[in-house]
Amino acid sequence: MLATVTDPGDNKTPAGAQELLALLAQGAPVEAFAAPAAAARAARAPAGEVAALDEATRTALEIHRTLAHHRTREAELTALFDTAGDLAALRDLDSVLRAITHRAKQLLHTDVTYLSLNDERAGDTFMRVTDGSVSAAFQQLRLGMGEGLGGLVAQSARPYATGDYQRDPRFRHTGPIDAAVAEEELRAILGVPLRLGPKVIGVLFAADRSPREFAPREVALLSSLADHAAIAIDGARLLEETRRALAELNAASRTIQENSEALRRAEEAHDRLTGLVLRGGDVAEVAAAIGTLLGGGTLVHDADGMELARSHPGAPLPPPDRAVNASRGGGRAVPHGRTWVCAVLAGPELLGSVTLTGRPGLDAPARRLFERAATVTALLLLLRRSVAETEDRIRGELLGDLLSRAADPAGLAVRARRLGVDLDRPHALFVLHGDAVPRPRLLTAAAHQARERGGLAGVHHDHAVLLAPSGSPSADARGLAAALGRAAGAPVTVGAAGAGAPNDLVAAHAEALRCLSTLRALGRTGEGGTSAELGFLGVLLGDRPDLSAYVRATLGPLMEYDAERGSDLVHTLEVYFATGMSRTRAKDALHLHVNTVVQRLDRIGRLLGPTWQDPERALELQLALRLHRVSGAGTDTDTGG
Repeated sequence: MLATVTDPGDNKTPAGAQELLALLAQGAPVEAFAAPAAAARAARAPAGEVAALDEATRTALEIHRTLAHHRTREAELTALFDTAGDLAALRDLDSVLRAITHRAKQLLHTDVTYLSLNDERAGDTFMRVTDGSVSAAFQQLRLGMGEGLGGLVAQSARPYATGDYQRDPRFRHTGPIDAAVAEEELRAILGVPLRLGPKVIGVLFAADRSPREFAPREVALLSSLADHAAIAIDGARLLEETRRALAELNAASRTIQENSEALRRAEEAHDRLTGLVLRGGDVAEVAAAIGTLLGGGTLVHDADGMELARSHPGAPLPPPDRAVNASRGGGRAVPHGRTWVCAVLAGPELLGSVTLTGRPGLDAPARRLFERAATVTALLLLLRRSVAETEDRIRGELLGDLLSRAADPAGLAVRARRLGVDLDRPHALFVLHGDAVPRPRLLTAAAHQARERGGLAGVHHDHAVLLAPSGSPSADARGLAAALGRAAGAPVTVGAAGAGAPNDLVAAHAEALRCLSTLRALGRTGEGGTSAELGFLGVLLGDRPDLSAYVRATLGPLMEYDAERGSDLVHTLEVYFATGMSRTRAKDALHLHVNTVVQRLDRIGRLLGPTWQDPERALELQLALRLHRVSGAGTDTDTGG
């Protein structure tokens, strides 16, 4: 029998209650509290005493749980205070984050803890610190926003927990994430967001390698540690910014001094280049001076991309259009690969560009010096253009006198020789026209071509005219039309005629003008040629401004029928006339059965009327067919009838 004690009120209490108090004082494990009640039952104590002892045991266990909870809470608070102390000590960021993940592992009694940070550029979150991890793939894992548990926490800014991740359908599983989690053998995972105000910068995790459920208290504890981690990250960022600002302040005085010295050197260089231009230096001398000042090679191009000068030998290097346009838009030198490019401007007008080679790294003072050099180059190019415009005016006046015979031929020959033009050579006269090209631009492009070809350019009878040595007026007319079109940025039509001597120039001008009219009448805008290439059309059509109405009036029913039904009656009629109006030869040329040719000719007769084969009407039709083909609207294919 158990001994009993008597309290002042004579209430009997089991002696085992004292043992329970002793167990509480000793901090004994939970299983030890069942011993007093078991001993009482073994000693066959009265039922009342056993019941009282069971009630005391339950009370003792509740007290034990309360004390354990307080001890756990005390440890958690101690860890949080220690973390706050680490932050106050301003240790490096990696050390603080490692301490936080380690304390989270100790407090939540998990196998692994880890922390990820968001990468705003990549749009994902990546592992930053781990504690307890053994998998290299897991330590290098990146999670897209919304992927897996961590990606979902980073995206939603809410904590998530799972007792068994691989079997949890709430998360978007991906191959790389599931493989890394499986290699680490993780089952239960808890993730909470790292917040800086409303912004989520990462996720703090706690995970076990066996299934378990995370209590709300554990979620709250990990969230508190996450808040400390976020503060540490922000503090480290602010500290780094402060250190950077101090470094910048320390360098400010040095920068001011260096800039002052660079400004002095730039002014001296500008004075040197300007003096070179004012003394009559050419583009090559300026390019050499720029290369010497900047320690690199220099290339100067005009607005058309033609190289004007270079300060070092080498293959031609055309200016990059994109870099020139970028420099023109911003008014600054811009890098292009291992070179620098600066547009040469006169106000908004592009005069050319300067390219600096051999200096891939160009600091701010050198860049400003390069831009000053481009300004001086603009001054030189403006002077060159002024001289060229004067020369072009003189050349234009000579061309006008040649075409109007307003001066003595011997005197004209002398003036031409002074300009480097040999009138004794065979020449060609070109008449130019561009519907969408302003007259000044066309004349500028023509003058440039005249200088390149050793000829003359100007205006005569309200047309831009160019005279140049030529052994093949037809080929030169086509090449000139292409070159002028590129320079003017719009189609330019060129009519040409050869001239063996100065006395032939007036007739050549009239012939070239008729050829130009014919080309425009045929719709061959942007092309070049001579009257000889156009045959009888050059004679018949030179003064007609528009023949499309004649073609439509003559062949209109056939053209409309072909357009609506996809047939080829116009081509059939052309072949029929070309084969001498023979149905047999026409069917061979068209590769058709004679009955098909007969059917097509019958349909042509119904559309054109019964007199379409009369000689006079047939001549009109053949002329219209020729115009239709030469103007480019004809067809050489058979599409059926």
